[in-house]
Amino acid sequence: ISISCHCFVRNFKTRSHIVSYKMDLISKLPEALLLSILSLLPAQDVASTMLLSKRWRFLWTSVPRLEYDDSYQSIEYGRFSRFVDRFLFLHEAPVIETLHFKLGKTCGGEDIRVWIRAADKFCVRELIFEIDSSSNDSPPILLPSSLYTGCRMLVTLKLNKVILEDTSSSIAFPSLKTLSLVSVEYPGDEFVSSLLSSCPVLEDLHVEQRPYDNVTIFTVRVPSLKSLVLSIIMGKGFSVIDGFVIDTPSLEWLDIVDYRNAFCIIENDMPKIMTARFDVNYKHPGEILRYITSVKRLYLCLLLTSENVYPSGSIFYCLVHLKICTCMTKWLNLLMCMLRDSPKLKSLKLEQCHILQAWRPCWKEPNSVPECLLSSLEALEWVGYEGTEEEKEVVAFILRSANCLEKVSICSNSTDPCKKLELVKELLFLSRCSSTCNFIFD
Repeated sequence: ISISCHCFVRNFKTRSHIVSYKMDLISKLPEALLLSILSLLPAQDVASTMLLSKRWRFLWTSVPRLEYDDSYQSIEYGRFSRFVDRFLFLHEAPVIETLHFKLGKTCGGEDIRVWIRAADKFCVRELIFEIDSSSNDSPPILLPSSLYTGCRMLVTLKLNKVILEDTSSSIAFPSLKTLSLVSVEYPGDEFVSSLLSSCPVLEDLHVEQRPYDNVTIFTVRVPSLKSLVLSIIMGKGFSVIDGFVIDTPSLEWLDIVDYRNAFCIIENDMPKIMTARFDVNYKHPGEILRYITSVKRLYLCLLLTSENVYPSGSIFYCLVHLKICTCMTKWLNLLMCMLRDSPKLKSLKLEQCHILQAWRPCWKEPNSVPECLLSSLEALEWVGYEGTEEEKEVVAFILRSANCLEKVSICSNSTDPCKKLELVKELLFLSRCSSTCNFIFD
């Protein structure tokens, strides 16, 4: 339907009889559905529909979702700014669900102040400021401090490549549940703490930290938070003391990507954690793992895994699905520790996600068979299997020991057909250890 709407708006200028036919079809739809269709279009196209017929003349003034793009048809910025101001002035919806700005480097600060006031007037639920990041030379745009106090009805706030202005007044986002901060420059550590503490019902936080953002330690202390994604945009602006501090007792989802060789401190247990993903370059990753023993789904790529991957005695009683990246030098040590301490594990996936390994890992068969192999493991998937002696010994050990194994899927990255055939023969031989398995070789 949205494609048809695009078509008849475009054809209106050249083929009026086609417009009349399509207009008659779409105009018969309920108004709520027509507004949903218009919500899928850029604001410039939405405004064009007022020319279609009397039915459409004022419909555009009630659209609940507005997207303004100053690169639309290479429009000159002055015309774009005037269009936005007039559109918002004439808009009549009591509440705007989404107000989305895609802005270039020519955007002015005074315009943004006006649009923030409009967001407050229309009780905007979702506000997005997205600055053009196609060019690294494009400077971030300064957002005024009125954003922190003038949008009290916001439920979702997404900022991309902006500078947050420092403020002496209190920050207030009493209704904010989702916050996305991508390539944002902050006034400093204290401002981040103040910003997050002003969101008493925040549930989802997504942070992509950039160099030179004026934050040394990014602290996340949010009791209500359920989902946290922390990612580092690599560059030359980080120091060795940069890192994260996390205190989120209600967290259910945690995702950290950080190759800075920095640190991450978790201050308290996360008893509600369901899913966690760590793709990090930390010297002591066990300081994270000790606090998430309630996790059910876990992905690990710990590039600097030490011998003691987490404190002795830690048991992952709820862990059902485990994925381990085999690019780590000591991934076998991590694998055997996790198998030993995950008594309910049902699914295991091994995958080489990064090509970083400098030498082959050391395999030592354990003295006793992990409980999960004896009573719960049902599926094994291995992506990037190379057929080294260590890998063959691991496969053989799992097939020989896993009593409940139902499916084994192994995929090789080799493009050499002869080597692939050899690997298949070896795996077929190993598969005899478990006659009840369904084997898939690729």
